[in-house]
Amino acid sequence: MAERSGPKKALVCILFFFGVFLLVAAILIPTYTLPKLAKTPLDLEVTTIAVTPQNQGGEVLDAKSLTSPTGAAVVDKNVPLVSQRFITVEEPSDSDVVTLQGGSTLRRTDKSADTGLLTASVVKGTFDRKTGDPIESDKGAIQVQNDKPAEEVDITGLVYRFPFNTEKKTYQYYDTNSRETHPIDFVEETEINGEKVYHFNQKVPATDLSKVVDSPTNKLKLPAAKWGVTDTTEDVTMTRWYSNERDIWVDPITGTVISGQEKPFQYYARAADKPEVTVLKATLAYDENTIENQITIAKDGADKISLYGKVLPIILGIIGIVALIAGLILLFLGRGQPGRRRANGGSTGVPPGAGAPQSNEGRGGQSWTGTNDRTEEIPVQRPNLNK
Repeated sequence: MAERSGPKKALVCILFFFGVFLLVAAILIPTYTLPKLAKTPLDLEVTTIAVTPQNQGGEVLDAKSLTSPTGAAVVDKNVPLVSQRFITVEEPSDSDVVTLQGGSTLRRTDKSADTGLLTASVVKGTFDRKTGDPIESDKGAIQVQNDKPAEEVDITGLVYRFPFNTEKKTYQYYDTNSRETHPIDFVEETEINGEKVYHFNQKVPATDLSKVVDSPTNKLKLPAAKWGVTDTTEDVTMTRWYSNERDIWVDPITGTVISGQEKPFQYYARAADKPEVTVLKATLAYDENTIENQITIAKDGADKISLYGKVLPIILGIIGIVALIAGLILLFLGRGQPGRRRANGGSTGVPPGAGAPQSNEGRGGQSWTGTNDRTEEIPVQRPNLNK
């Protein structure tokens, strides 16, 4: 009996230990792993490219015509534009916060690289790695002029990404041109290339750029003819204004921006509601390669979250339960069928105290067991029932 029960008990113990271990792991893995996965990666490097629609270029002021001694300002029509942004992780960054820096350029592609550059900027901010919210104690920085250092700014809304588990609600989104935070509203749940996304929309009202950036081009005094003004011959001072409409499509699991579109409008005017000379007016949308790259980034992040948050815990939980059930079955089988001990010369299955079985003799004086040996009989005194 000892030879067989030992290995069986050991197997039962192993199954119980293995089952409990897997069930505990199924609970702890999502508890401790998901908080680490649902964060902005510290090795993030993202390039996004937005372009004007084919055959629908933008309107761009010819800067040389504005500064030339004669003639009115000229606004070029149907100009092909490309906006590029490169996002990297900078210091300080740690387990809780990440500093993201985005360098952006806007170019007209119908001119060479040197003369086609319209704007360039670098925006840097420190954000919570999970929610995407800016860290109030850390100042952001924006540089828009090569000959001047970056200016410290208070970034008070989302910039480069949305929070993990994005909700269908209004968020605060920071506009780097106006340097103000405006609501960005949830519009709808839709799909891009088969992937579920949340669509958000933001409208940035007309902003006086002369109050945002101290640049001589943001408020100009020029002859009326240069502005195309005909009701006076005096010099006219105009302010540069900016407005925008922004659409963003977000992966709701990771907060990755899958696609984006902007409609920036900059113009010179004496009043915000009466544009007079266009500086920039265009529609810029992510190209297909950018969208596919962003989908890949989002899917990689979502797959990791699903693996450690759902798939792996379910598999480990099922295997753990099966191991426990197998251990219980072996345990109960080992406790049953004690009569099997006779196979090894052990108990006969006869109740204790019943005595050994006696052979019955036939009429020939032979035992029914088939042997001629006579068994010694011990006389039994019967009780006298007549007393």
